[in-house]
Amino acid sequence: MLSQHAHESVTEVLGELDELAATREEVCIGDVLDDFGERSFGPFIMLPALMEMTPIGGIPGVPTFLALVIALTALQLLMGREHVWMPDFIQQRSVSGKQLHKAVGKMRGFADFLDRHSEGRLEALTEGLAPKLVAVVVLLLCCTVPPLEFLPFASSIPMLANAVLGLALTVRDGALLLASLIFTLFASAVGGWMFVTFDAAEKLTG
Repeated sequence: MLSQHAHESVTEVLGELDELAATREEVCIGDVLDDFGERSFGPFIMLPALMEMTPIGGIPGVPTFLALVIALTALQLLMGREHVWMPDFIQQRSVSGKQLHKAVGKMRGFADFLDRHSEGRLEALTEGLAPKLVAVVVLLLCCTVPPLEFLPFASSIPMLANAVLGLALTVRDGALLLASLIFTLFASAVGGWMFVTFDAAEKLTG
């Protein structure tokens, strides 16, 4: 079930994240959980996916870790939990406030674009079984991230799909949700093509 706080813009979500960065030298996932934990699951799907598309996502292992965070969130959404829970070893992971501030800054332009194209249309399509369908799709997308991490920028394809799905849940935009599901099919096809092509090229050169 989605929280009553679901009507938020991406800019508002990033603004609160930036406030955390401004008040702490190190920002743990637990800090973010305390701030957003009783809201909709949308921000917890959207934010890690957006962060993967910043320079932070270029650090080896980070895309897979962020995919794990998203997958745990999606699993709880699928199970019908009221709010997000994360195990201690994930809550203790941290990033410096300065790094987080820079990452948020790099996401603002994309956030503005997303906000301009999401208006809370067809809200009924984001209720009932729809969030659970999104959770299943998000889980499948997260499973593609670890193998795609070996290809330059390839893991950003499923993460972009996750970001848009998380946005659709956050602002409760059913039209955007339908569009993001179509985009997910396209992203999955492109990601699969890149992986197969790269694997075939490696075999030929090997």
